[in-house]
Amino acid sequence: MTVKVVNKSGLALPAYATALAAGMDVRASIKEPVVLKSLGRAIVPTGLYMEIPAGYEIQVRPRSGLAAKKGITVLNAPGTIDADYRGELCVILVNLSDEEFVIEPGERIAQIVLSRHEVIEWEETDILSESGRGAGGFGSTGTK
Repeated sequence: MTVKVVNKSGLALPAYATALAAGMDVRASIKEPVVLKSLGRAIVPTGLYMEIPAGYEIQVRPRSGLAAKKGITVLNAPGTIDADYRGELCVILVNLSDEEFVIEPGERIAQIVLSRHEVIEWEETDILSESGRGAGGFGSTGTK
């Protein structure tokens, strides 16, 4: 699928690292390093502007390596970029570790996934059909 993109970052466009990868890494489009203190958060620009086709969204997700090794994740994961948004793609990062983390210019900070979605048409009713689970939630299916 073709997605129009304006790249003001001066960095390479996001690309799939392997043939079967679902996500593409996006990079920090910053001129100077940004220090992210423990439990701190920052909105990090990518320099990318997209025209996402109708019926799709871009999901912004954490990079597993940053999360596992450094405690850096996307605060609103997954973040959603709607098809009618034309502003810069920015990533809300949070540092969940006990140590400061320095975001370097051009560093891979998150990944994006193009995802199809449906539009809901509500049908109001007074009763819902039965299911095996019923109203059970929040751990009601057990721990194993």
